[in-house]
Amino acid sequence: MFETYHFSKTLDEEVFDTWLSKGRESKIGYSYLLVIWDSWEEDFKPKYFENRDELIGFCHSVSPSKVMVAAYDLYSESKVSFE
Repeated sequence: MFETYHFSKTLDEEVFDTWLSKGRESKIGYSYLLVIWDSWEEDFKPKYFENRDELIGFCHSVSPSKVMVAAYDLYSESKVSFE
């Protein structure tokens, strides 16, 4: 996944599916998954959020070494915008 973004590697779809499952199964009640590219570690990382406001707030405060790749609704598995 995300081959067109010119990262040094791609995200394995099985890993992505595991992230979706972990988020849905969490007792915290997450609703969103943000896929982040960590340029220091040169790897994709998951970040979970309970609501859209938390997601948007994080997107406006993320460090320069992290690239927000895509955000997903954990239950519909559809992409959501960062706006």
